[in-house]
Amino acid sequence: MWMTAPSGAGPPGFPAMPGMAAMPALMFAPLPSLSFTPAQVARVCETLEESGDVERLARFLWSLPAAHGSCESLNKNEAVMRARALVAYHHGHFRELYHILENFRFGKDSHAKLQAMWLESHYQEAEKLRGRPLGPVDKYRVRKKFPLPRTIWDGEQKTHCFKERTRGLLREWYLQDPYPNPTKKRELAQATGLTPTQVGNWFKNRRQRDRAAAAKNRLQHQQQQQRSSSSSSGGSSAIRPLDGSTDALLLHHHRHHRAPESPLSSSPCSTPDPTLDMIDPGSP
Repeated sequence: MWMTAPSGAGPPGFPAMPGMAAMPALMFAPLPSLSFTPAQVARVCETLEESGDVERLARFLWSLPAAHGSCESLNKNEAVMRARALVAYHHGHFRELYHILENFRFGKDSHAKLQAMWLESHYQEAEKLRGRPLGPVDKYRVRKKFPLPRTIWDGEQKTHCFKERTRGLLREWYLQDPYPNPTKKRELAQATGLTPTQVGNWFKNRRQRDRAAAAKNRLQHQQQQQRSSSSSSGGSSAIRPLDGSTDALLLHHHRHHRAPESPLSSSPCSTPDPTLDMIDPGSP
């Protein structure tokens, strides 16, 4: 679009410039129009979210014009807002994530996934603040401090435990491969309704439990072997030869508790019989 001006006329207060017959009005150029309808944008967001390609989803959202008449419609679309929340979560922009989750009322079908992102974000912030992994008690305190907003929670009590069907699927996959790659994690997430992060955490915790159980079993086996070896050698060590100190005590005992001397032996002219200090075990 061009804006015509009188020949030779310049801006007010400036001298006329020759050859200034026309000047492009760039400041009045229209903003780029949205090549997709809001419904098409929502479908693209859903497709990229299901594929697990968060980076491509982020580039697509970034390519949308920031100021356009359709932006108001996009801000009211649940698929678009859920995609924005997912990108914010994976990029670590937790403040932006919290703002989206607290100010847009999502449908019940989106609650489980968004609740997981809300909790995992707060867990990661708490771990970074404390400098150590969180235990079950720590996570309970985080949940009490940062309860789920009503925009992603219908008020029902959450157990924070997976359903039996979900645990069964996870156990089956764990027996096949304890270290699933990102593609398998996404497949499991779609099959169980969890997020890939939740799937990865479950496999990590299961591997830790199995290692701890294996270490405990090895320790119990070693202790049992030690008890068996000590009991088998205990009978032979029950009768031990007397050492010098024991012999001295027995000699002292015999000297002080020997049989009384006969009248003949007590005579000053008689010689003590050395056989009286000896005890024959075979005598009656």
